[in-house]
Amino acid sequence: MVRKVTEQDAAAIAGIYNYYVEKTILTFETEAVSTEEMRQRIAAIASDYPYYIYEMNGRVAGYCYASQWKKRSAYRWVVESAVYVDPGLRNKGIGRSLMTQLIEALRKTDIHAVIACISIPNPESIRLHESLGFEKVSHFREVGWKLDIRIDVSDWELLL
Repeated sequence: MVRKVTEQDAAAIAGIYNYYVEKTILTFETEAVSTEEMRQRIAAIASDYPYYIYEMNGRVAGYCYASQWKKRSAYRWVVESAVYVDPGLRNKGIGRSLMTQLIEALRKTDIHAVIACISIPNPESIRLHESLGFEKVSHFREVGWKLDIRIDVSDWELLL
């Protein structure tokens, strides 16, 4: 079931996110995030943008949110999306359910575009975003360095 985030979800979200921080190239953060830091991030984002949890059997199985894309005023109608699923529960439709809810919520606002910044390679995320109508609009080569490899990044855009 998809529901709105609460601050009580911070520990579970940090647990999911820290797997990706420590073991993958899917986020460019390199240090684990504490529960308190995640609580502060949730509060800052959820006060202005949609933020959802996928709950399965009483536990957080994934989450997604929209956030400010860039700080300049002319970008105020554009958001960046993020979606993370418990690594043991991927490919079960959780990410799709979350992103569908997020997009539906954003369509009810003045937001005009959603940007997904995807570390490459990430075929699962590309398939998900393309299936939701996102189109690739940029590709930056070797802009990240993590886990001893150079990482490309592509931006995918959905116009609402």
